[in-house]
Amino acid sequence: MIDISEFFIAAFILIGAFFGVVTAIGLIRLPDLYTRTHAASKSATLGVMSVLIGALLFFLTEEGLFNSRIVLGIFFVLITAPVGGHLIARAAYNTGVKLAPETVHDDLAKKEQYESKKKKNSSRD
Repeated sequence: MIDISEFFIAAFILIGAFFGVVTAIGLIRLPDLYTRTHAASKSATLGVMSVLIGALLFFLTEEGLFNSRIVLGIFFVLITAPVGGHLIARAAYNTGVKLAPETVHDDLAKKEQYESKKKKNSSRD
C-alpha cells in the first residue's frame, strides 16, 4: 500500500515539475505577451496544482494528516490563475499591445470594426 502511494506522490510532483519547465520554456520562447500569458496561466496552474496534490497525498498517507490549507491553495490557484491571465491579456489588448503577426490572428478587431460600422449605419437612420 505504501509503495503505491509513494508512486502517486512522486508522479504528481514530477508532473508538476514538468509543467513548471513547460511554463518557463513558454515564457522564454513564445513571441508576444498574449501567448506568453497563455503559457503562464495554463501550464503554471496545472504545475502548481499537481505539486499541491502531491503534497496533499504525502501528508495524507505518510503523516495521516488532512491539510485543509493545501486544499484551499489548490482551489484558489484553480480559480485565480486563469482569471488573472485573462485579465492581463485583456488589459494589454485594450491598451494596444501588438500581436505577433506571424502566429496570431486578431479576430476581435474584425468584430469591433463590424460593430462600429453597424453603429455608424444605425445612427444615420
